[in-house]
Amino acid sequence: MGANCVVPENAEERLIFRAIIGGWIFYGLGALYVVGPALAVSLLGMFCWRHFVAPVRPALRPTPVPAGVWVWIAGMAAMLLTLLVAHIENELGFGQTLKSTIGWTKGWALLALFPLAGACLRIRYQVVIRAMGWFALQTACITPVLVLAALAHLPSRLFVSPLQAVGGPGPEFFAVYLYIVDPSNGALRWQFVAPWAPAAGMMGDMIFMCAWFEADRRWRWLGLIIGTLVVLMTKSRMALLFLVVFPLLLWVLSRLVKPRLLTMSAVGGALFGIVGDALLSTFQDAVAAFKGARADSTRVREALGRIAVERWQSEAPVWGHGVVIRGSHHVEFMPIGSHHTWFGLLYVKGAVGAAALAIPLAWTAVEMLLLAQVEIAGRIGLSVLIMLVFYSFGENLEILAYLAWPALLLLGCAFARARDCESDEPVPAATRVEPTGCGTAAAAA
Repeated sequence: MGANCVVPENAEERLIFRAIIGGWIFYGLGALYVVGPALAVSLLGMFCWRHFVAPVRPALRPTPVPAGVWVWIAGMAAMLLTLLVAHIENELGFGQTLKSTIGWTKGWALLALFPLAGACLRIRYQVVIRAMGWFALQTACITPVLVLAALAHLPSRLFVSPLQAVGGPGPEFFAVYLYIVDPSNGALRWQFVAPWAPAAGMMGDMIFMCAWFEADRRWRWLGLIIGTLVVLMTKSRMALLFLVVFPLLLWVLSRLVKPRLLTMSAVGGALFGIVGDALLSTFQDAVAAFKGARADSTRVREALGRIAVERWQSEAPVWGHGVVIRGSHHVEFMPIGSHHTWFGLLYVKGAVGAAALAIPLAWTAVEMLLLAQVEIAGRIGLSVLIMLVFYSFGENLEILAYLAWPALLLLGCAFARARDCESDEPVPAATRVEPTGCGTAAAAA
């Protein structure tokens, strides 16, 4: 059977497949922000129900929760504990505490629930990757309409969905845009299904990343091209930088034990000693040009980070402030700690909150680095880790988890493979998920 045979084979795969390929429909209804948390709850309910019926139907029993997933569950539970303590310490009241807790369920909780589903339910990574290919194909068809709308000077924003009544970070998460105009220079940008253009750049990078592991050559090239096109149209510097460094970084990190790489590292180290000063100067010039490309954005980001760190250190170093507040006109009234996961964590949840994310990321790095040397699933998980770490320095991960959930599912699939490799006993055939009939992903990955 060929690589084109990738189709959902069970309830969870059908649910995930339809949620991904329905992305543009959900966005057109202003409902995309609701879909991610609703899907997470549905998968959690499926996980619990199958544990309940397992004595009657053993074939449906979820596989054991991997250690890496337990670390993520513990970390996100610590986020909730930090939230509650910070609200008590800062006397924010029951209403604000309830609102923040609901926000946790739609943000940080997703970083544990989707890996849990990917690791313990019967989900093949090939299905997630192929669904992202279909989403890329839809994006290719819709992009000309978005470009023509901008050239025809149609209204930028069509409407804001009444679903914003369910609550969210802001109305932009429920708005439907055809395009946007950059206020700093008047240039056209497109944000596709995301609330802002850099977040759409992350979506483009995720399409690109999934296509990198697509087994079918046609789907692979489609995803790589459309992912790159999305990144270029968002004009996101961070997204473009990811496209440049991701292939090389993945190639190096997944071949750390290869003799050829060790030899190349030794030669590279010797050459760097000779031309290091010139390379360092070139790198510094490139960084300066990168920041200068959108100087106003860089200034606001740096100011937001500086204010967040200063107020964290002086006012709430352990548990944080509990909530975000709007900054002054100096930072264009952006929330303090936004545009950066770590600054946001330090300001809102203090050192404890930052550790609650750093520890799961560190555990994942070790586990995926080891698995990536021998398994394609490890390289997929390592790719997701690279994306999460990369964007933690330019976005707030919890706010965009409702967009990044396909990548989190892939991380869960990688944890499942790591668990199976470490297990002394083989996983029962009734519950084991095999990549049947679809071949392996691109050998170059």
